[in-house]
Amino acid sequence: MPTDIYSKTSASRGPGSPTVVGFHEPDTGSCQYICIDDATGKCALIDVVQQFDPKSFGTRFDHAQWALDYIADHGLTLEWILDTHPHADHFIAAAWLKDKTGVQTAIGEKVRDIAVLWRDYYNLPDGFPIDPHFDHLFAEGDTFQIGDLEVSVMLSPGHTLGSITYVVGDAVFAHDTLMQPDAGSSRADFPGGSASELYDSIMRILDRPDDHRIFVGHDYGTKTRDLPSWESTVGEQKTQNIHLGGDVSKADFVALREGRDATLALPNRMLAALQVNLRDGRMPDPEADGHSYLKMPVNKF
Repeated sequence: MPTDIYSKTSASRGPGSPTVVGFHEPDTGSCQYICIDDATGKCALIDVVQQFDPKSFGTRFDHAQWALDYIADHGLTLEWILDTHPHADHFIAAAWLKDKTGVQTAIGEKVRDIAVLWRDYYNLPDGFPIDPHFDHLFAEGDTFQIGDLEVSVMLSPGHTLGSITYVVGDAVFAHDTLMQPDAGSSRADFPGGSASELYDSIMRILDRPDDHRIFVGHDYGTKTRDLPSWESTVGEQKTQNIHLGGDVSKADFVALREGRDATLALPNRMLAALQVNLRDGRMPDPEADGHSYLKMPVNKF
């Protein structure tokens, strides 16, 4: 097992409740998940990372392979490769996982709108995939199965205009909308983002029973804890979240979020990642020398 992988299991609470294996990618603070139906042994992968070195532009799949090894070692059957949005701070591993397993990939349908937005940033109006390569594009209210578990899809704009949340029984995969209560919320200043919409999305997520588990998309640690953390409850978020706890108003949240976002630099992988993630994790088509090349806008941000 790669030495940089820290994982932890959240056990099923009974029928209709998944077991969730979370594992952390330290370079980007990304939280990745295996969502398991114990009754059938079927599972899904959620937001698994393709590692990328922004200095050498080299890629690796150590974490994706770890997830496949875990599935094989525990006698599980992979049914879905899921992403919540086209991430700006890491490359997704969906295409590699599909090539290895043949399993279907999925993301939210508004990924098309994000692609339209970004093709202009890259000056690729005719060469950027407006119909991304994912097998399924989910809409608000869609449902599907992981084994016997029903999954419902919520549109959760704010961090991006097309972010979705997967709700599996008492488990809510809230991606880059919420962070851990001691870290607050995720930024909303990327193209298509909105702090106002982020607040509304968070309120929808928190309009669930207090004991429902929330699994977030990133954890960067805090000054008061050493190990990464990615699981909380609706009740903990409502009462303890440093950006929201204690009935913070929408106006106060938006002011706080926009003020904080104004101080943040772009993620160092962002301009590379969007070109890859809007293609389900595939690099641009190789050129005559057999290598793929990324296009970087200069002085646009």
